[in-house]
Amino acid sequence: MVRVLIVDDSAVARTILSNGLSSVSGIEVVGTAGDAYEARDKIVELKPDVMTLDIQMPRLNGIDFLKKLMPQYPIPVIVVSSLAQSNADLTLQALEAGAVDYVLKPSARYNLKPGDMIEELGVKVKMAANVDVSGWKKEKVPVRRRKRTSMVNNPVNARIVIAVGASTGGTKALRSIITNLPPWIPGIVVVQHMPPVFTRMFADSLNTKSEVTVKEAEEGDRIIPGQVLIAPGDFHLEVTGKEGDCRVTLKTSAKVNGHRPAVDVLFNSVAKNCCPRAVGIVLTGMGRDGASGLYRMRYRGARTLAQDKESSVVFGMPREAYENGGAEKLVSLDDIVTNLIIMLEEMT
Repeated sequence: MVRVLIVDDSAVARTILSNGLSSVSGIEVVGTAGDAYEARDKIVELKPDVMTLDIQMPRLNGIDFLKKLMPQYPIPVIVVSSLAQSNADLTLQALEAGAVDYVLKPSARYNLKPGDMIEELGVKVKMAANVDVSGWKKEKVPVRRRKRTSMVNNPVNARIVIAVGASTGGTKALRSIITNLPPWIPGIVVVQHMPPVFTRMFADSLNTKSEVTVKEAEEGDRIIPGQVLIAPGDFHLEVTGKEGDCRVTLKTSAKVNGHRPAVDVLFNSVAKNCCPRAVGIVLTGMGRDGASGLYRMRYRGARTLAQDKESSVVFGMPREAYENGGAEKLVSLDDIVTNLIIMLEEMT
């Protein structure tokens, strides 16, 4: 039984979340709190396995609470947030501060229903209970802003496409990888399971910290060296065109593996149009999205990697990609850029 503490300044929200999660098999709501200070006391008293957290609260907001909490008392946290632009930015900050994942509050505008929210939250609470967050007790070194340098003019790089897929825990993993890429790296396309608004803000944030250019992908964007294109929320991203002139196509077709954007959609398009001059990478995430697409990429001659269990927040997607033969090997997050560069050198 997963013991959950609900933290939200809204009494109505606390009631909805408490009643909803209490109806989910395998979950017990052990308490609720209306602000960070009450939550701190409840954590010490009740010792919950997982905490849900609203990020806009009086006295001490969720971000500052996480920054104080995680180094002293690390606990798996699921942020419960709305899809407003300001909340999207705060949610991304919460993920950087130690939150495991997030769930969006119901919204008629985006067809987000209360029942769907509770169902998703229940799944993620159970997942979070198995996540090891003890690493947050270690001292965190802030990411330093890098000075962007001129790109190496290597015509070979323009003919290679790197495709990356990620889900739960992917924002942290992608930040670690992208902020350490050299400016001459071949063009990269990324699918991170993330809703609209979030993807653009995530791309903009990465762009300020990286030597490569990072942007939310737009219809017709060329895939060029030194640039990372992130699939926009609620759009599948496909790579079309031919070697040396590959472009992005965005579609609103049906969800695949329960997602839009879906990693398999990206990988399948790369397998069709870019292989063998391609690299595929599957990062942390729940489920198996990307596993079959990565296998198709490898079958057509692409080089492939997946994140290992020890460095993944959730090992589901990488495990599936490795076990079905899609990934050549499992690699620690800290070693992915090094392995990627070695593969590129072997390809060129």
